[in-house]
Amino acid sequence: MSAFATIRRPATLAVAIAATVGLAACGGGRERPQADLAAAQVTTIGVNSYLWRAALDAVSFAPLLQADSNGGVIVTDWYANPSNPAERVKITVTILDSNLRADALRVAASRQVSQGGGWVDAPVQAATVQKLEDIILTKARELRRDAVG
Repeated sequence: MSAFATIRRPATLAVAIAATVGLAACGGGRERPQADLAAAQVTTIGVNSYLWRAALDAVSFAPLLQADSNGGVIVTDWYANPSNPAERVKITVTILDSNLRADALRVAASRQVSQGGGWVDAPVQAATVQKLEDIILTKARELRRDAVG
């Protein structure tokens, strides 16, 4: 079983961070300007807040090494799925824009397998990275729909 099988598990620290970012984006109850500010661009961070929150949620199964909301970079530490401890993954998510667009998101993953008492680099299937990108984009669109609707 891949480490990504646990992506849907409830988040811990990442949820707290995402909730804090979400509350900060609320603006303290003030009225928002009319349609000239697209909901996807209303943010107190340097990147799209929906992509940011969705990315934090998607990688919450792994411990965070770095979460820079101004630069749009999330880096996890190595994570080994308890059902497959001989494999571990490390993920980097980069959000490149303040707009909610597919090309504003980059996901990179590294994978290692245990061999001879040490860790050896192993290939990551492109479909795995694509699936994680799809999960993040879907969640970001849901967050936007819930906020606007």
